[in-house]
Amino acid sequence: MKITKRLFALTIPAILITVAALAEDAKKGQEVFENSACMGCHNTDTDEKRGNAPALKGLFKKEGMTEAKVTEKIRKGGNGMPPYDDMTIEKEPMADLLAYLKSL
Repeated sequence: MKITKRLFALTIPAILITVAALAEDAKKGQEVFENSACMGCHNTDTDEKRGNAPALKGLFKKEGMTEAKVTEKIRKGGNGMPPYDDMTIEKEPMADLLAYLKSL
């Protein structure tokens, strides 16, 4: 019983720290989004397309959407979207951007 209480006492702060870190990553990712060309084409607050650009609200809730697929699309572009290769969005900002897109 004592071990369970100790584990519980250690787990809760770890979860809170993780949630806070993810929220911070999403905030940084929003900055990446807003300071790049993404914002000019994609809606984030509605499900409506903007021209040919799909809305990003609920992106990761769509069937088959994975971090790998979204990252590849961002890096390689296609269907009118320019590529944002490794030279444009580095590894850490990309992770933050993905955290932001997941929060939508």
